[in-house]
Amino acid sequence: MKLAFIIDPIGQLDPTHDTSVALMEAAQALGHEVWITQAHLLSVVNSQAWAVLQQVQLTPVELVNHYWVAAPTWYELGSRTLQPLEEMDAVFMRTDPPVTIPYLYTTYILDYINPEKTLVINSPAGLRAANEKMYALQFTEMIPETIVSQDKSIIREFVARLGAAILKPLGNKAGEGILYLEAADRNFNSLIEISTQWGRTPVMIQAYLPAAKEGDKRIILLNGEPIGTLNRIPTGNEFRGNMAVGGRVAPTEITEREHLMCAQMAPKLRQDGLYFVGIDVIGGYLTEVNVTSPTGIREVDRLEGTRLGKNVIEWVESR
Repeated sequence: MKLAFIIDPIGQLDPTHDTSVALMEAAQALGHEVWITQAHLLSVVNSQAWAVLQQVQLTPVELVNHYWVAAPTWYELGSRTLQPLEEMDAVFMRTDPPVTIPYLYTTYILDYINPEKTLVINSPAGLRAANEKMYALQFTEMIPETIVSQDKSIIREFVARLGAAILKPLGNKAGEGILYLEAADRNFNSLIEISTQWGRTPVMIQAYLPAAKEGDKRIILLNGEPIGTLNRIPTGNEFRGNMAVGGRVAPTEITEREHLMCAQMAPKLRQDGLYFVGIDVIGGYLTEVNVTSPTGIREVDRLEGTRLGKNVIEWVESR
């Protein structure tokens, strides 16, 4: 097969952490061609999606003393070539948030790939439908008490009633811009003003879950089925467990409640073409549904001795 990955500049990726690299390594190991491009290199010509692509050869990471180690030069790129994306068997859309207007325009370009010829992971329509924060709101019985608003008085009333809450920008990643709120904080008004751009941009406010101190669980789903999990535990004075802000990773298990949550979500995820997803769970509550470039494969593989990238590519083969 020929597989294309729409990624951020490859030189900026961390091969010991980034799931995109793990997926590309798995594809290469299974004998497939791996091609890369970036969102700004996509076009529509004659009502077809095209991209400037480069084939890439990877030197896989190695596990040394329980940690992934990458070669100093871990990738080699071929020449650039302009090709229709329909010549690929599958296209992975793996550009990191923030989800901006240019990001949305990229999904419109991906609409011009014939789905009968090429599988797009995740579906461009699904990416548009599934804001990573707000998508969880439809699963009301699974989520903590949550509002979305840009109105300072509504946010203050919500936080005052709960005592503490978490503010999340709707389009960011890796814990960026997440705030712990208390109504008595003398900076409260300023925090809301800055986060909502002075009332112009809505934000999500969720009830603070004390269980966050024990960890923020990432569960990786493939076509609606859970295939791996890890726990991300805050360190020091940090309240966020995200790996990008220093969260410590630890092995964990998927509980019976979490299996039930995945089963309840699966039909909707499949309907929306959201095949590769990472859900975040704190204390048994669903807090986010990550669909743009969900990560965690490297950490699960390191902790559990699995090869989740291989699972994903074999599923693509079966399609």
